[in-house]
Amino acid sequence: MVLREDDAGVSVHPRQFPTNRGGLCQKGWTAAELLDHPERLTTPLVRDPATGTLRPASWDAALDRVVTGIRAIQNDAGPDAVAVFGGGGLTNEKAYALGKFARIGLRTRHIDYNGRFCMSSAAAAGMRAFGIDRGLPFPLADLGRADTLLLVGANPAETMPPLVRWLTEQRANGGQLIVVDPRVTATARQADLHLQPLPGTDLAVANALLHIALTEGWVDREYVAERTAGFEAVRRSVAAWWPARAEQISGVPVADLEATARALGTGGRVIILTARGAEQHAKGVDTVSAYVNLALALGLPGRAGSGYGCLTGQGNGQGGREHGQKADQLPGYRRIDDPAAREHVAGVWGVPADELPGPGVPAYQLLDSLGTPDGPRALLVFGSNPVVSAPRAGRIERRLRDLDLLVVADLMLSETAALADVVLPTAQWAEEDGTMTNLEGRVLRRRALRPPPPGVRTDLAIIADLAARLAPDAAAATDAAARFPADPATVFAELRRASAGGAADYAGISWARIDAADGVYWPCPTEEGSDTPRLFTDRFATPDGRARFHPVDHRPAAEEVCAAYPLHFTTGRVLAQYQSGTQTRRVAALRRAAAEAFVELHPDLAGRLGIDDGDPVRVTSRRGEFSAPARLSAGIRPDTVFAPFHYAGAGRANSVTNDAVDPISGMPEFKICAVRVEKA
Repeated sequence: MVLREDDAGVSVHPRQFPTNRGGLCQKGWTAAELLDHPERLTTPLVRDPATGTLRPASWDAALDRVVTGIRAIQNDAGPDAVAVFGGGGLTNEKAYALGKFARIGLRTRHIDYNGRFCMSSAAAAGMRAFGIDRGLPFPLADLGRADTLLLVGANPAETMPPLVRWLTEQRANGGQLIVVDPRVTATARQADLHLQPLPGTDLAVANALLHIALTEGWVDREYVAERTAGFEAVRRSVAAWWPARAEQISGVPVADLEATARALGTGGRVIILTARGAEQHAKGVDTVSAYVNLALALGLPGRAGSGYGCLTGQGNGQGGREHGQKADQLPGYRRIDDPAAREHVAGVWGVPADELPGPGVPAYQLLDSLGTPDGPRALLVFGSNPVVSAPRAGRIERRLRDLDLLVVADLMLSETAALADVVLPTAQWAEEDGTMTNLEGRVLRRRALRPPPPGVRTDLAIIADLAARLAPDAAAATDAAARFPADPATVFAELRRASAGGAADYAGISWARIDAADGVYWPCPTEEGSDTPRLFTDRFATPDGRARFHPVDHRPAAEEVCAAYPLHFTTGRVLAQYQSGTQTRRVAALRRAAAEAFVELHPDLAGRLGIDDGDPVRVTSRRGEFSAPARLSAGIRPDTVFAPFHYAGAGRANSVTNDAVDPISGMPEFKICAVRVEKA
């Protein structure tokens, strides 16, 4: 999009771009309303110890409070007593600077980010199968040319509307669209075939599809032999997943499983995409691996117009997970426990490698440890609102209240910021330069239209100031100022050096090159060489160049229904709201479109419970409860209820969600838990 500012204010205009062809969703068209919003924070806030209320303060007073608190806590309990929590919407430069600040400014191992709640399961599955994690290893335009497109747990018609143009093009070209989702979503209504499984059974569906492909002879044996390893173990494991067994577990009819397998196995250009519906489970990595196994068996990855991909869920969902704000990661998608990676990054940062802390813990484990005897006593939050977005949110809210020091940098007083000891007002997307990386791995420029309002600073400036103030003396403060520049172009130049040679190699990407080419795909090792729109054409990013199959088996949800909690509960998004709603719930047009939470029930279920459309209902799990009006829909399974997770207060859906996590990715089980529903 293009922004223009005149006497009437800032307006949004379409721009022809390869990925969205000038299209935006309602959230994009209305985004400029936030720039001059009356609730926008324009001065720091510090909690008054006498009254317990947040009061306006100068930047010096606010930052001094932060630094004094950090020093006292670390002097008493060590560097790891302070933690950092980032966001998948931060620019690449800010994600990089935040990881660097945590490791050499605060010297803590405790940093993670809200992307752990979004793409972490697909990322882990991609790394262990392909040796690399890039949401789409091919250009987005491939979707429009696919003969068969399978969407698993994805509802882009509401979560990513510009992408629907490619789905429309795909079907106009004669392609078949198949959607796997427990609800008849806006995307599912466009599908040629809709599979409606019980939440948490996508893995059983995937194994059955591969079983059918093997039985019918649709496996690409030559591809498997030449480009993969480990197929025999997977072949043996899926032998037990005959379609009738999968139907019994998932509820998907055998005929639909067979029709799906046929479309995948006999189509010319075939793409399989997963998203949060398949991934936000305590077995999310295994579920994604099952669909990767299917794609590899059919010979899809690396073939023009075909492949496996993951749809990202945040504004910089791809770039935000590449440059160091994950607990186990250094820039360039390097592992923090890799000695060579530590040496390289430490050299760029100008510190000894043995001074870098080791791996931290994933997001939920980090949040759940806050304020406990062995956990961090202080938390710095940038670009996230875990009071609304974390699973078992009531418990996490209590953990945040138990902290000695909570610092939140945000543009609005989010529900998390409202609990903070110090709130730092930050710049918005139209007020700072930087880069972001989309789901294709295409690095894009974000340009400032205007400077931030008086009293507001960028995240990079806040990080730079904190680093200098935390230095023990004047000489060290001067050194810290040099190590942590506030200029995003300078930060990006350093990011390029730090990522060089890593899986996500940005070394050959410059702002000028991005501007000249409408974005540059990583990996791109040299400025003179080409970038990489399509991965895996010749080899995978594994030591021997072969992709890895992984045998995986279906297992029940972490929490099954019972007499006390007889219904399955699942969450998701709606078109007019986004993430925790900190911004979108403040936009008038979006409030009118989706003002409050709701609970979606099948009419048969509602009838048994004596609930009419619009009645207030209470949803209760073993962890908490929330209340919202009922919305009756024949498009949901009678054994399942749904609610959007964007809302706070009494309508906070994450009050009831399960905090069981995937043992590999740390992803919580947002998409299924056991609840009871009653008229409130």
